[in-house]
Amino acid sequence: MFAKLVMTNLIKNGPAMNEDNARTYLLAKPEAAEDYPFGPDVAVFKVLGKMFATLADDAGTPNMNLKCDPNEAQMLRDVFPSVVPGYHMNKDHWNTIILDGTVPAGEIERMIDNSYSLVVRKMKKADRVFLETRYPEDKLYKTRR
Repeated sequence: MFAKLVMTNLIKNGPAMNEDNARTYLLAKPEAAEDYPFGPDVAVFKVLGKMFATLADDAGTPNMNLKCDPNEAQMLRDVFPSVVPGYHMNKDHWNTIILDGTVPAGEIERMIDNSYSLVVRKMKKADRVFLETRYPEDKLYKTRR
């Protein structure tokens, strides 16, 4: 099933995602905010104060860290050479995606959606209820097939 999902995203999504596209997509998530707690070189994207992504530039090549289910994290690393264990993160639950054009934009969007959903699902009930009363379920827990 996972391989079919990846192949579907490879076939239907053409252009690669760059740093600007990634930032725009991350900030379009409900209640998403950009912060720089680690300095000006690493943007941290949070939902109600909880991190769901980072975006940085390493010697001219942008990369992002995204939260991921441990099993899926390993599968993505097996499929894409530019998906590696999360840099400065828990290697089981975070991947670093090097935005070098080898992972289709649609697949990166799917990874962002999953990261955001994982963080929202683990929030305190009051924070989840806050989000769920203001946004449609498919905006918070989007899963694309």
